[in-house]
Amino acid sequence: MLNLEKPDHPDISTEMWKDIDNIIIENQQKPGSLISVLRRSQDVVGYLPPELMDYISIGLNISKSEVYGVTTFYSLFSMTPKGRHTIKVCMGTACYVKGIKESVDRISNEYSLDFGETSSDRRFSMESVRCLGACGLAPVVVIGQDTLGDVKPDNILNILSRYE
Repeated sequence: MLNLEKPDHPDISTEMWKDIDNIIIENQQKPGSLISVLRRSQDVVGYLPPELMDYISIGLNISKSEVYGVTTFYSLFSMTPKGRHTIKVCMGTACYVKGIKESVDRISNEYSLDFGETSSDRRFSMESVRCLGACGLAPVVVIGQDTLGDVKPDNILNILSRYE
């Protein structure tokens, strides 16, 4: 375990800090390991809060600006909490023409959630995607690993109610 003071953070438990310490220790002597450490640490916590990025920078003995720069450059990293379920909404032409915008409006109204945001209960995060490659099923959303076609404004909230 690293002999560093653990920052107080409500989203990071003692067990998570142990896992993060192990990730850092495994990679301390590996040049170019920052992306791997960030990815694995994000897998543990769910996102990369500033306190965690600072901790990683100290543990790997690299500058905070380098850690922040890498985190903000790559889209796979998030500095904000993500929901337990990610809703990917296809905004491609076929889905848009077939009315996906109305379903998005229902989601936004029900969960106070817009693209790039997470609901206050961290149940859902919503992302806009250009195409999901399922135009024949339009309009389409992907929730976690579930691809759902022919999504209508009248059934989208029922669909989401299945995901706790």
